[in-house]
Amino acid sequence: MLTAKGIEKYYGDLWVLKGVDVGIAKGEIVSIVGPSGSGKSTLLHILGTLDEPAKGEIFLQNKKMHELRGRPLAAFRNRHIGFVFQFHHLLPEFSALENVCIPGWIAGRRKREVEEEALDLLKVLGVGHRVDNKPGALSGGEAQRVAVARALINHPDIVFADEPTGNLDTANAKELHRLFFDLRDRFQQTFLIVTHNEELARMSDRVLHMKDGQIILGN
Repeated sequence: MLTAKGIEKYYGDLWVLKGVDVGIAKGEIVSIVGPSGSGKSTLLHILGTLDEPAKGEIFLQNKKMHELRGRPLAAFRNRHIGFVFQFHHLLPEFSALENVCIPGWIAGRRKREVEEEALDLLKVLGVGHRVDNKPGALSGGEAQRVAVARALINHPDIVFADEPTGNLDTANAKELHRLFFDLRDRFQQTFLIVTHNEELARMSDRVLHMKDGQIILGN
């Protein structure tokens, strides 16, 4: 479903990614692990079209993502890719429900349809009772669940998660781990996760080990 070939990235004289190849199948949960500075987050951001590679090709459902630019790229990202970050990045002035709905509204979907689906997602994720609360009134675990709902609202082909449990305590981290697998079982959702959490990595279908800008094991 997702294929990347020969991904390279430079920052000045620093060679961050050195010809990385990745393949992810539909419904797979894959973790990327490795020491700080190994290129994990850079690779995730490039695969998620948040950054551009210096070289290489990226295909999602046979679409050449590396050739998209500007508005076509933004529209494709909005409809086909979901993101969950360590810090949930919810908009503080909007309620939980509104935060989840925003990507759907940006995509031009019907307001009522998006709201109903957002409510259903929030209930599935265990925060249906918090729909009217703004992010400042949510716990860290609740806020991250809202962020997951936001990532799912447009039925993305894949969700990219960058250290999604890095800002959570142990109990909430374990709950979020189980949630990813519940979502895979329920919706056949695909996840690519950068993590330092060894438990989450062990639970994954496959682990890609990165070092010095290359995948050294698991590809």
